Amino acid sequence: MFDFRYHVASLAAVFLALVLGILIGVAISGRGFVDKSERKLLTGQIRDLRQERDAERALADELQSRQAVSEDFITQAYPVLMKDRLKGKRIVVLVLGAGGGETGADVADALDDAGARELRYRALKVPINPKALDKALGSRPALRAYAGDSQLGDLGRELASELVSGGKTPVWDALAKALVEQQRGNLERPADGLVLIRAVKPQSGPTARFLAGLYDGLATEAPPAVGVESSSANLSAVPVWSAAGLSTVDDVDTLLGRLALALVLGGSSTGKYGIKDGAKPLPPLTPVT
Repeated sequence: MFDFRYHVASLAAVFLALVLGILIGVAISGRGFVDKSERKLLTGQIRDLRQERDAERALADELQSRQAVSEDFITQAYPVLMKDRLKGKRIVVLVLGAGGGETGADVADALDDAGARELRYRALKVPINPKALDKALGSRPALRAYAGDSQLGDLGRELASELVSGGKTPVWDALAKALVEQQRGNLERPADGLVLIRAVKPQSGPTARFLAGLYDGLATEAPPAVGVESSSANLSAVPVWSAAGLSTVDDVDTLLGRLALALVLGGSSTGKYGIKDGAKPLPPLTPVT
């Protein structure tokens, strides 16, 4: 959506140029440094700047008015477009960090508005503690193959698969104390979709390798999986998620972002959505079935 603040900034620049032109012109002409032809040229330039200023001001006013109309339309259309869009869908929410914060609340609102329900919620301890994970895995002979630094990617992929498939989840069962910060809901039933939130800074070392496997597992084995963040996120996770093949919504704090999330979870499309570089505003709008 257009933001008229950029045109306000442009208008301010024009004002500054106009003021400087007037001041310089007055100072020079007052001291007799310019002849009549140069003064006439300077006067013409000032006149042009005034006209440009007035045109920019009119454009800013028009665009501000259009934005207000667009926002009003979206506010009115949002409940209609979201109603029952994900009715009966079971969605997993996965948070990297202690909790989802405001972004988690925005996701909860979107799911509620679309008629979905949160099947289960897991917030992971990030960065991971490789020694604690190895200890938990080593105590179960069937899971020792996932222990060790070289297996962190495979471990992440297996956790992703179990999280969305449900049923028997031996790896999650073994690592719950070492890996999970917060949780709601059991792991019995399969999910219809997953929402991913990163509530920590970008990671490196063992945690980065673990997360790379987790992202890969979500992208290849999960039903619709969407990484989300707010439009004001300082360090965007979108490039990493997109590289892993996950869909993304970078403005889930807005009504359009919540609608985009519901559309992707409903199977409308995959890709990058939002307001940041390379993103489309919305997936294709599909009828509610």
